[in-house]
Amino acid sequence: MLILTERLGPIEASQACDTLTLPYELRIRGRLKATSDAGLALGLFLDRGPVLRDGEGLRAVSGEIVQVRAAIEPVVTARVAAGLPLARLAYHLGNRHVQLALGEDEHVSSGRGYVRFPPDHVLEELAELLGATLERHEAPFDPEPGAYNQLGHSHAHGPDHDHDLEHGHHHGHGHHAH
Repeated sequence: MLILTERLGPIEASQACDTLTLPYELRIRGRLKATSDAGLALGLFLDRGPVLRDGEGLRAVSGEIVQVRAAIEPVVTARVAAGLPLARLAYHLGNRHVQLALGEDEHVSSGRGYVRFPPDHVLEELAELLGATLERHEAPFDPEPGAYNQLGHSHAHGPDHDHDLEHGHHHGHGHHAH
């Protein structure tokens, strides 16, 4: 088992010997047992708190580097005009304390931005009330890290630290906004 203990921040794919593709729900964990995309057994022993970001590198105790990839998963993308409508949409959805990915449509001339979130009928209804057009589809979900969760210094615990590894597979638990 390759023991990953150090966060490297964003890296180039060429720096990694392997990749680890995980859904958002598993990228929030600091302790995880997983299998790399090439079939290698991995154990993550990382600082708790920061979300593993798409493109982030993790270094093993033995020196190998693995790049994290955001898995394709069900999402809702709410599109609305840039400016105040987009700010209002992001504000009201964010006020529900859910993770959101923000972006602009590829065609900047479209003047539209988007807010992406996991499927949730309450959030979808709110977005539509705020004038957004919804697209239910599958895409990587890599939400904004938040001002207080930016990747800063990290301290890693070695494999002798007495935290159990969490088994890395998707259980399909639903989480709904209140």
